[in-house]
Amino acid sequence: MNLTFLEQYNFVPRYFRLALANVLSSIMVPLANIASVMFLGHLEEIRHFAGVNLAANLLNFVYLALFFLRMGTTGVTAQAVGRDDREGMLLVGLRNGLIALVIGLVLILLQYPLGELGFGLLNVTPEIKSSGLAYFNTQIWGAPAILLNFVLIGWFLGREKNGLVVFLSLLGNGSKIALDYLFIVHLGWESVGAGVSYAISQYLSLLVGLIFFCKEFQWVEIQAISGKIWDIAAIKSNLALNINILISNLILLFVTLTFNYEGIQMGTLVYAQNALMWQIFSFNTYFVEGLGFGTEALVGNFKGKGDSQQLLPIVVVSLSTAFVVALFFGGVCVLFPDTVFSLFTNHTEVTSNINTFLPWLQLVLVFSSIGFALEGYFLGLAQGHILRNVSSVALAVGFLPTYFFAIKFLSNHVLWLSVSLCYAIRMVMFVANLPSTFARDVDLSPQMLGKE
Repeated sequence: MNLTFLEQYNFVPRYFRLALANVLSSIMVPLANIASVMFLGHLEEIRHFAGVNLAANLLNFVYLALFFLRMGTTGVTAQAVGRDDREGMLLVGLRNGLIALVIGLVLILLQYPLGELGFGLLNVTPEIKSSGLAYFNTQIWGAPAILLNFVLIGWFLGREKNGLVVFLSLLGNGSKIALDYLFIVHLGWESVGAGVSYAISQYLSLLVGLIFFCKEFQWVEIQAISGKIWDIAAIKSNLALNINILISNLILLFVTLTFNYEGIQMGTLVYAQNALMWQIFSFNTYFVEGLGFGTEALVGNFKGKGDSQQLLPIVVVSLSTAFVVALFFGGVCVLFPDTVFSLFTNHTEVTSNINTFLPWLQLVLVFSSIGFALEGYFLGLAQGHILRNVSSVALAVGFLPTYFFAIKFLSNHVLWLSVSLCYAIRMVMFVANLPSTFARDVDLSPQMLGKE
């Protein structure tokens, strides 16, 4: 049955509600972290500020790599919702929750070697290392809660519980700020206080999330399907999806780390300019990843219903919105560079000629934004292998060859070209894979959900 134009695009309000919930949920994280930095930055000894920042960066690398727990939950959950498959919804949450719990416990068990290895790679003073490890060894006790919250947030997003997602994010990050003040400023626990506040706030958010989860499902229902949680075929499919997403995430993290590392080799001024522009890139990413998660939830829902006629319209809406967001953030920087970058620093030697590199920033914003939106589309179809393939080719064909030229000639323009090519190739390959998803029904094996 052919749908009219209005029927094809009647999902638009749902899409923007999902996107808004995701953006608000994501943007609270850096805001809460800024509060921690402010409290630590006003302590008498600056070593706590430096140590916690280094430890937080190490842990963030780990958590970003494991973000597949959220990314791989939303789309599959939404497909179960589209099929009105209550059992399937529950299996997705329980199976990914168990994976998150196991990984979280492993991180706690490996905290000593992980901490020593991470700080061993950094050339820091013993005082900074001591403060950093104090934070690392307390914050990591919250790892099970952090990873389980990834799954819960992804699961609630797949079910379009937008208000609940925002509430849980507000609760977790709001309580973190309050506990930071209590432990760091009032009790004087310094680095340890920052780690403890993070862990406690995550467990508080997890507890409330589990209460909402348990309100929707009875214990009898969980017992009835407990055997299916360990379905071998379903576990293999689930692991395949998550591993493919993990590989894609690691590749993008590698690009970020090597880009920043080479910037340091080009001198303090170049590194400072790149760091400022990367702040804009990161802020833009919070927005467009929110759009991507909204796309993932709706695509999964449409696929579960067998409503493939709305796949193309949602691609149109998602890409158009991502393009506008990228143009906005890049355009503001290009048109008002002094105003924008003076918010970050008052060192005019850094901001005076930063506009030389701003065209590269605009290109990277456009390419990456469209790519992240399409990433959400393929996640909604549970096609993690496409994420793995496009990121791998973008790294091998676009980033690495040009990056080596940047190293040889110590050119920041070539360095930005390498990142631009990486995200451009990623975007083009995603687009090239789109027609096959419209031309035929994309299969999601019943084994993914442990169904007979």
